[in-house]
Parts: sequence; C-alpha cells; structure tokens
Amino acid sequence: METQETGIENFDERESLRVITEMIAVSRKKLRHDGILFIVWGWALFYSSFSGYLKEEILFSNLQYRLFHYMEYFLMIFVFGFTLWYLFRKDRKTSTYIGLSLRWVWFSAFFCMVLINLIQANVVHKINFELQHPIFMVVIAFAVVVSGVILRYGFMIGMGILFGLLAYAGSFFELHTQMLAESVAWFFGFILPGHILFARKTKEA
Repeated sequence: METQETGIENFDERESLRVITEMIAVSRKKLRHDGILFIVWGWALFYSSFSGYLKEEILFSNLQYRLFHYMEYFLMIFVFGFTLWYLFRKDRKTSTYIGLSLRWVWFSAFFCMVLINLIQANVVHKINFELQHPIFMVVIAFAVVVSGVILRYGFMIGMGILFGLLAYAGSFFELHTQMLAESVAWFFGFILPGHILFARKTKEA
C-alpha cells in the first residue's frame, strides 16, 4: 500500500513538473510571437525619450518642435491601437496561465507608475520629473526582470538589470540627460530583445 501511494506521489510530481515545463515552453513560444509588441513599444518609447533629449540639446524651429510633438502623439495612438488589436484579435489563441501572469505583471507596473505620480502630487504638491524618470525606469526594470524570471529567459533578466542600472546612473544627471539614459534603456530593454524574439519566431515559421 505504501509502495503504491509513493508511486502515485512520484507520478504526480513528475506529471506536475512536465505540465509546468510545457507551460513555460508554450509561453516562450508565445512570447516569440509577441516580440512585435516589444519592438513597437520599444521604438515608440525610444523616440519619445531621445527626441526629448534632442530638443534640449539642439535649437529647433517652432515648426520642428511641433513636428516632434505631432509625431510623438501619432506614435502613442498607433501603439495603443496596435496593442489592443493584437491582444484582442479574433484569431488570438487562449492565453496560458504564465501568459496571464505576465500580463498582470505589466498591468501592475503601469498602475504603480500612476500611483507614484499621485503620491508625489499629494506629498510635494508637484511632479518632480528628475525624480519621476529614474523611479519609472526602476519599475519597468523590475517588470522586465520578473518577466524574465517567469519565463526563465536569462537574456531578458540581464536586460532588466541593465535597465535598472541605467536608472541609477541617470539619477546623477539633469532631466534631459536622464532622457538620453532612458532612450538607451529602451533600446536594450525592449528593442533588442524584441527583434531577437521576432527573429526567432520568423526562423521557426
């Protein structure tokens, strides 16, 4: 009787491990398909940060400033629209448990950034952007690292750590230099992993 129960327990453990391994494999494959989201968000946020740096370093005409702003608005509208279409399109397969966990990680990160601004406004009665940007970068870095840990992607974990280090480095500088550090962080934290994931997806197709 004991032998039979032990066998069942071992079977359950092996079966559970197999299921978890399959879930991770499916989520990794799904993430390769979702690499396009990293690319789209990465380039849009890179543009937003880098253009903010350029506008402080280079003297542009009023028309050029307006073009920068219009392009930024256009990119944000496009990114939000594309993301909603991508996540809710009809041929979208059912999300795995790990996929849903990742979605909640990023939703929580966004919610934390909103709370950070509200807390700043409540305590100091203004938004200190030189403080806001590094803190926001730390929140994003945390989300990238957690996503990498969930998916067991060492490269993503490394890029998340680099994102956090750039946040700390940027805190020593003024806002426009922080924007430069942030644009570098978006490149390594989103754009580079996104292109790698999308390239793997294309190779598998």
